[in-house]
Amino acid sequence: MSHGVRIHSKVAPKAQEELFTDGALKFLSALHKTFESTRQTLLTAREDAQRRFDSGVPLDFPTETVHVRADPSWQCVPPAPGLEDRRVEITGPTDRKMVINALNSGAQTFMADFEDSSSPTFSNMVNGQINLRDATRRQIDFESGGKSYKLSEKPAVLIVRPRGWHLDEPRVTVDNQPLSGSIFDFALFFYHNAKELVKCGSGPYFYLPKMEHYLEARLWNDIFVFSQSYIGLPQNTIRATVLIETLPAAFQMEEILFELRNHSSGLNCGRWDYIFSFIKKRRADRSAILPDRKDVTMTVHFMDSYVRLLIQTCHRRKVAAMGGMSAQIPIKNDPKANEVAMAKVRADKLREVTAGHDGTWIAHPLIERIARAIFDEHMLGPNQYYNLRQDVKVAAADLLNTKVPGKITVDGIRENVSTCLAYTAAWVGGNGCIPINYLMEDAATAEITRVQLWQWVKYGMRADNGQLITPEYIDGFIKELAPGVQKLAPGVQEQHVKLAEDYLKLQIRKQWPSEFLTSDLMPYLAVADGVEPQFQRAQL
Repeated sequence: MSHGVRIHSKVAPKAQEELFTDGALKFLSALHKTFESTRQTLLTAREDAQRRFDSGVPLDFPTETVHVRADPSWQCVPPAPGLEDRRVEITGPTDRKMVINALNSGAQTFMADFEDSSSPTFSNMVNGQINLRDATRRQIDFESGGKSYKLSEKPAVLIVRPRGWHLDEPRVTVDNQPLSGSIFDFALFFYHNAKELVKCGSGPYFYLPKMEHYLEARLWNDIFVFSQSYIGLPQNTIRATVLIETLPAAFQMEEILFELRNHSSGLNCGRWDYIFSFIKKRRADRSAILPDRKDVTMTVHFMDSYVRLLIQTCHRRKVAAMGGMSAQIPIKNDPKANEVAMAKVRADKLREVTAGHDGTWIAHPLIERIARAIFDEHMLGPNQYYNLRQDVKVAAADLLNTKVPGKITVDGIRENVSTCLAYTAAWVGGNGCIPINYLMEDAATAEITRVQLWQWVKYGMRADNGQLITPEYIDGFIKELAPGVQKLAPGVQEQHVKLAEDYLKLQIRKQWPSEFLTSDLMPYLAVADGVEPQFQRAQL
């Protein structure tokens, strides 16, 4: 116990001893005591907004911020060192080997992810911080199977994604309240590395996930101002890219940039979570039912509209409009199948660069050359801020358009069940990023599968064979597919598969789907880490 902070787990004693210095704990305590009440108010506001959506109030651009959108004079700060050219960004979890390989991949930047591609076991979270600390100081190495991994002379620029505002960190409490997962991840990285990053010619750079309102961006900005002052770093040194991956945020892109304008480095199309949010936020709207997730492509109207508006918004304010993830990974044992997969990657990256994106995401180092070649060919400089997309006219109706060609198929149902079971079981087992059928899947995919199955059951949809989709019908697929999960996701334990089965059965029977799978299942990780039940707010 120090400064009101209590650590409830000892799963990674060496890492914890190095991270939780008296100064770091004092910083965590100061952030919590200053900003936790605001976070809780904003989370309550999310619930209030959802009730309005459920009652039939449509999403729209905020009326109280018309002046922000109408004012052409304001711009965000220029790119910070190392963020001028972000044409290829690789993403992945913070385990040691991944960090080294990603930094050595040839990509301009590496988004080290404490969120959707990490299962937040306490060991993963604290060891991930140690790995990023060592990488910042160019002191990271790793040995496996007789092979040594070391950092190259010119590694990628590091960007860190903390967890979203909705997630608690139950292994750490301040005055007997769980700490925010966002604050935990941000604070430890910032406190231990910000000055070292500046000394190396870079800076503390972040990706901010899952925001639903511009006031949530204001909270981040307030935390940045406070934190820079706290450690004596010049104001506006921090840079943050916001993932636009919730439906409400798509209506507030200008406002989000405005709130962060002195710390902003742009917006990103978080496409998979955006589809998840599109379904979840319109859960009471029968007209918002989507077909198989493979049919919800980036070219359907509501997705294309969101992309075009994001690019236009970013370039109007002179910041990066980052593209999204192609989930395909190399298929080493089947050249023909690999060429089909890589052709999909090329088409996706070509679509992004010709639309005006300034960079794109990849999930595997071997895809870096493909993405880079396409952006090199079509970009005239380090970015496309000059492409103002003045032709774009996106109305609220475009962002809410549910016309998506496709059907609900038996194969689509089966694939959703299989993926949801495999990922959920892997996540509870401590793995937040797994390859399934040569696609690199993270929590966003599991969330789409979960809410789609719920939506199809809720509204009594029929599959392409005429079968009514009922809870019992989905139960049949669960029973059929559960035995194959351990083969689909090697290393998954039987007890975790059983938990995944029970969870999915519960979800498809609920009046409304849970907000986040990760919030629901966090208590299981907390129990494994030795946390007492009274410090776990989330529950099934």
